[in-house]
Amino acid sequence: MSEAWALLPAAGSGSRFGGPVPKQYLEIEGRPLFAHALDTLLIHRRIDGAVVALAEGDTLWPGWAQRHGKPVIACTGGASRAASVRAALDALPAHVGDDALVLVHDAARPHLHAIDIDRLVNAARDCDDGALLGAPVRDTLKRSDGGTQPRVASTEPRAALWRAFTPQAFRVALLREALDAAARDGVEPTDDAMAVERLGRRPRLVEGREDNLKVTTPADLTIAQVLLARG
Repeated sequence: MSEAWALLPAAGSGSRFGGPVPKQYLEIEGRPLFAHALDTLLIHRRIDGAVVALAEGDTLWPGWAQRHGKPVIACTGGASRAASVRAALDALPAHVGDDALVLVHDAARPHLHAIDIDRLVNAARDCDDGALLGAPVRDTLKRSDGGTQPRVASTEPRAALWRAFTPQAFRVALLREALDAAARDGVEPTDDAMAVERLGRRPRLVEGREDNLKVTTPADLTIAQVLLARG
């Protein structure tokens, strides 16, 4: 029986990062960011294969059909992250049924640890609403007044607030239903859990390692280089 498949939306241009190369193709330790993210998943015993959603006309994709002895399927993503995840769902092999688990992971999160994959899969197997990695908010939160030279409007309570990471794990049928509903309603979910929450479902929060960094800025890339060099 299939354990879980990984889905990596990698069709973004990385406009917030800047530069001529999409950030998922920037290299650390001789490999592009997305390869670090993909390899960590495929090396794991509970991941059976991966689907990578690429931008139309992507010429940088290395053309992998297999990696670490497991299948890798490339498909064309969409104009948004949600659309790319939806395209990846459609590209899953026929034997991966509606009840199978998929782990959606950011291509620009290269420092995922195996123990977090185990915890996430266990939680998602145990919860019909799915699960996601994250961490409780520990910093003090300030709301700005929205001005051009912003000032503090208030201090916001941080109790019960979490930062959401990836992977996020859901059954195929639930994630498909959630993404289709968001598209019909004209809602652009910022992550897959948000789409699932809109159905009235309550995914389980799984505390993960806080060094599961998403590379968004050049400073993040420097931090990721240090983390990956340490192992």
